[in-house]
Amino acid sequence: MTPADVSGAVVAAVRDAVDAGELAAPVPAEAPLSGFGVGEYGTPVALRLAARERRPAAEVAKTIAGRLVGRPGLRDVRVTGPGFLTITVEEPGALAAGVIAAGASYGRVEGTVLEGGWPDRPRTFDNPGFSVRYAYARAAAVQRRAEDLGIPLGDPRFLQEPREGVLLALLAELPSRVEQAVRERDAVPLERHLERVADAYHRVFEQCSALPAGDEKPGAVHAARRTLAEAVRIALTNALNMIGESPRERI
Repeated sequence: MTPADVSGAVVAAVRDAVDAGELAAPVPAEAPLSGFGVGEYGTPVALRLAARERRPAAEVAKTIAGRLVGRPGLRDVRVTGPGFLTITVEEPGALAAGVIAAGASYGRVEGTVLEGGWPDRPRTFDNPGFSVRYAYARAAAVQRRAEDLGIPLGDPRFLQEPREGVLLALLAELPSRVEQAVRERDAVPLERHLERVADAYHRVFEQCSALPAGDEKPGAVHAARRTLAEAVRIALTNALNMIGESPRERI
């Protein structure tokens, strides 16, 4: 499930509760999300509805949680803190395929360009912008080389390394950082998040290779990692476009 899928499930749960008379109308257009961990999302939607409901946010959250339990793709739903909903999805790796399916719409607000970006030089890791751009170039290179080797996009359920999980969690959080940047008209929250995504991808690229080494034959894990690299490429493309950059496949 993508963050959009999770947000949609939360909105649908609120709508069901409204239809059943458990909550008051109107139904929110979306449920804001943050990535809490691998395959785990948090939303403050109950906190936002509590004033209208005139009852504690934790009670509102329990009502929504009751309508979320058992929905396809969700493993666990619980109320945490003063009224946050914490939602865990069934297959965290599926996010990578979801990013690919969303394509140009993932983490992108069409027609919006934020003023920001990093200097072009130095082209070393001392420059966070180089790290982000190089992460894109590496992800694009994986696609070219995997294509040459006949490695297809594969089943993301094989993404089981902790480093891959960290990267997936950061990709899941990207849309909320885009929304924050657009809301505040400030590219910095998005830029800082892109730097974290890039750092995580460099670790995955170097230590969880999508390409077989030596005489190793390509397998399911390589195909899954190609899928993850493609998700990174798409996410970085969209986010860099948001700050007025057109990423380059070679640096």
